[in-house]
Amino acid sequence: MSIPDIDKLLGMEVYATKTQGVGGAIKASVEDFMVEEVLVDGSKAQINPSAPQKTVLGCTQEPQRYLLCVLVKRNWDNFIAVKNVARQLGIDQNRIQIAGIKDAKAATAQYITIENVLMEDAAKVDGAGITVRPVGYVRNPLSLFYLLGNGFTITVTGINQEERFIKEQVEAAMQEICQAGGMPNFFGHQRFGTIRPITHLVGKALLKGNLEEAAMIFLAQPSPHEHPESRQARAELEESRDFSLALEHFPKQLRYERLMLHYLTEKPSDFAGAFRTLPGKLQVLFVQAYQSYLFNRFLSERLKAALPLGEALVGDFVVGMERTGLPLVNMPRYVTEESLAKTNEAVAAGKLRVALPLVGFKQKLSKGVMGELESQVLAEEGVDLWGFGATVNSKLGGRGGLRTATTPVNNFQLLNATSSSISLGFTLYRGSYATVLLREIMKPSNPIAAGF
Repeated sequence: MSIPDIDKLLGMEVYATKTQGVGGAIKASVEDFMVEEVLVDGSKAQINPSAPQKTVLGCTQEPQRYLLCVLVKRNWDNFIAVKNVARQLGIDQNRIQIAGIKDAKAATAQYITIENVLMEDAAKVDGAGITVRPVGYVRNPLSLFYLLGNGFTITVTGINQEERFIKEQVEAAMQEICQAGGMPNFFGHQRFGTIRPITHLVGKALLKGNLEEAAMIFLAQPSPHEHPESRQARAELEESRDFSLALEHFPKQLRYERLMLHYLTEKPSDFAGAFRTLPGKLQVLFVQAYQSYLFNRFLSERLKAALPLGEALVGDFVVGMERTGLPLVNMPRYVTEESLAKTNEAVAAGKLRVALPLVGFKQKLSKGVMGELESQVLAEEGVDLWGFGATVNSKLGGRGGLRTATTPVNNFQLLNATSSSISLGFTLYRGSYATVLLREIMKPSNPIAAGF
């Protein structure tokens, strides 16, 4: 089956299922993509609450340092929404904490904590597409530690197939996914930027010490899918290499690019310094995106070699599972000949999962057949593990880690199906992408046009 070019560019070189796919598009409207956050205590942030919630994270009505709220946003970037809430409250945005980032073009509900703010003040926050609902007071701020996952309700439109065919395709795809022990745990398009997927390319250039190349990819590599004004400005810079002239032409909304251009106008050969003008989170994201790309390639090679995802091989990493269902990626072990049988009994019982490396200077590769495939990918890419510890800025270096090869799709439901649309409901653990499941069900020929 043909794989879209953008998927290949992001390391997703194969499908895990053999179905034809139903086609269609997502995010035709904001309400077509609904995301509701789930915490480790089972609490769910609801977009449209139907009943009073139980106590969340042991919150009380007695004022404490942190106020726990539900933030509902529609068509808002997470960080801009938080900034807007902080502005309305008249506080620094650093006093607002979140557990996880939610999609921008979607209707989402998530928990936030706000430091030293009263319920009655938070309840006044309101704006176009933003609502804050106070829940209670808690002793500690929110963090990733409290996040279990997300519940999704997604409508796929514009399908144009027979209803019976659609239902058969969805059922067949989900059967294959269940038999594999879960969906392939690829990093989705959002990790790299669907409109202009260059983040991992910048990371690769940084890791290889090619700072000028990294800067020019970030600044000057155009995408046919971005705004024509931005595309033209990048093309002109690629040809002229004149940073001062580019600063005049780059649109104001390209604020990170303009930060670098301001610096390069004064110091045109100090590309290391130019990268340091960017926010720390963005600097780190470049290397993380390349780690994600390599993981996608490892997983693709395993699938192309017809190696199982839901069964361990000698040399594989396996990780245990918490009671919540989250993987214990910091407690891995290699599978040996002696441990293979018992390991796969535990894998079949859902107590262990196969994991693949997120490449870094602290993370070893798999052994056995999988290790050979990973080494081959790194050789093709021309990178080594130690390069992740010797980047332009020490904090950019990637320690690495592990990520499970599959992730469960919980509470899956085909909520509605017609000849032109389907509605799906399901829950995924944190760090996994709904678009990866939709990719297997839809098989879009053009992910960008399909809303990915």
